[in-house]
Amino acid sequence: MSDKKYKHQKSGKVVSYNKWGYIFLIPFFAVWIIFQFIPLVTTFYNSFFENYRSGLTQVGPNFIGLKNYVTILTNGDLINYSKNTMIMWIIGFIPQIVFSLLLAAWFTDPQLRLKGQRFFKTVIYLPNLIMASAFSMLFFTLFADSGPINSILVSSGLLSAPFKFMSNVTAVRCLVGFMNFIMWFGNTTILLMAGMMGIDQSLFEAAEVDGATATQVFWKITLPILRPIFIYVLITSLIGGLQMFDVPQILTNGTGDPTRTSMTLIMYLNKHLYSKNFGMGGALSVFLFIITGILSLIVFKVSYAGEVK
Repeated sequence: MSDKKYKHQKSGKVVSYNKWGYIFLIPFFAVWIIFQFIPLVTTFYNSFFENYRSGLTQVGPNFIGLKNYVTILTNGDLINYSKNTMIMWIIGFIPQIVFSLLLAAWFTDPQLRLKGQRFFKTVIYLPNLIMASAFSMLFFTLFADSGPINSILVSSGLLSAPFKFMSNVTAVRCLVGFMNFIMWFGNTTILLMAGMMGIDQSLFEAAEVDGATATQVFWKITLPILRPIFIYVLITSLIGGLQMFDVPQILTNGTGDPTRTSMTLIMYLNKHLYSKNFGMGGALSVFLFIITGILSLIVFKVSYAGEVK
């Protein structure tokens, strides 16, 4: 068989394999177009219309251009609820990344030889499998005015009267952040462990030979190599934080109290959708899309700032 004929047959096989690859991708693109692309375009289209229900009367859809966007920017709610969302996300994310780093370092350190690692890994990941609604109901019951936490504090003499957790701004925000931390630090730990286990052990051995301390190895070797995973965790957590809804919604019964200081952007969006105000809901969704993209880009640029190209 000549080389030319062999190459032609080999090229035909490659084309045949590629064809099956494209065929297997069709379900993904079909689902993406139906459930993501079309809703995205429809939401953007609806944001230019006045379309809401007033009592039993349906108003619109009437084309009003950018009026919905102007209304959202001028009433101040977007800034206030963005601030609430970011504060509660930061309260949960900082302890999440710190604890996850410590646990990942302990579990992957061969010198520690921790016993029962499988059990502890399972335990720390279990909260990630529990529904946020169940978590919220549990914490709502625990920290109610007549709940177990207040009963313990009063009976032990630490408080003379029950503390109104749900009426205190700091308490509600800390509870929301703490619940997000509990639910997600296990997932972050697994991701960081996977990154640490993929680091070449010869780097640690070389550093040990050169007399580097454990702290120096962690800051000079482990963290720089984990940078891509850090960026992934930070961006996905940031997107999840901007979509924060179920925990504060259930904990505050959808009111965002006290004085709407725990009202998030998605709770604000939900109020528009619940009142059938699809025009304002569409405009707010577009703002959320833009804010998410800008913040993700900032995180990416800052994380790679100063890196040698």
